Amino acid sequence: MQVYLPIAEISVNAFLLLGLGGLVGILSGMFGVGGGFLITPLLFFVGIPPAVAVATSVNQIVASSVSAVLAHLKRKTVDLKMGLVLLIGGMIGAGIGVQVFNALREIGQVDLLVTLSYVIFLGLIGALMFVESLGAIRRARGATPKRRERKKHNWVHNLPFKVKFRTSGLYISAIPPLLVGVFVGILSAIMGVGGGFIMVPAMIYLLGMPTKVVIGTSLFQIIFTSGFTTMMHAYTSQTVDIVLAVLLLIGGVIGAQIGAQIGLKLKAEQLRILLALLVLAVCLKLALDLLIQPSELFSIGEA
Repeated sequence: MQVYLPIAEISVNAFLLLGLGGLVGILSGMFGVGGGFLITPLLFFVGIPPAVAVATSVNQIVASSVSAVLAHLKRKTVDLKMGLVLLIGGMIGAGIGVQVFNALREIGQVDLLVTLSYVIFLGLIGALMFVESLGAIRRARGATPKRRERKKHNWVHNLPFKVKFRTSGLYISAIPPLLVGVFVGILSAIMGVGGGFIMVPAMIYLLGMPTKVVIGTSLFQIIFTSGFTTMMHAYTSQTVDIVLAVLLLIGGVIGAQIGAQIGLKLKAEQLRILLALLVLAVCLKLALDLLIQPSELFSIGEA
């Protein structure tokens, strides 16, 4: 069944889009990721223009993050003060990212920027996850090594403008979380991702936040930054396709339930290495599309 996407200006099989949303939902349920860094390149593969794919995929991130944050709020594992600082940075970064996105769209280079960004980030993340997963599997098979204690203080704690974050048990400068928020906001606007795959490691290893409050605080920031990014794209470039967003969301909700059941049957190390291989496969496909000459060439020139 073909459905016309008014903003993308193409007709796509509705079941294909439901399937893509379902696939990302399964991955979300299995691996605990938002899926924004996978749904956007998958939309490229089915012919959705990158500008529309980026602006529309953020909607799914907002919807999936809201229910997760509500659960974390009940468990009191959301640092609202830290989330507010990250959110301020995220809003600033999203505004910058949307302006860069629109400027490159005007000169016809936004597709190249988005694709290159995905190749770089997916390649780095996939490689790091793969190496870490192999190490975890080896450790699980061998003797359990001594746990290394993470340093409680680093250069972050010596910066000015310190703020007490009671839920996280931290007394650190507001500058690092503000900069993390700015960077994630830029990524959200340019790549159509929530940025959790960057924010979560930064909050743990750079800011020193306890792991139990990292996920909820990250999702709290992602909801508002992604929502702001969506509105900015809709207002400035009109690239948010509501029909596409609804189909992806329906598929994602169904797929997440299936993925959660599958995830219960696999070990954590197996889940991480499967996700790493999937990320690397998507990265390789995008890189090949950039390097291999297309079968049909188009050029604009004077007769």
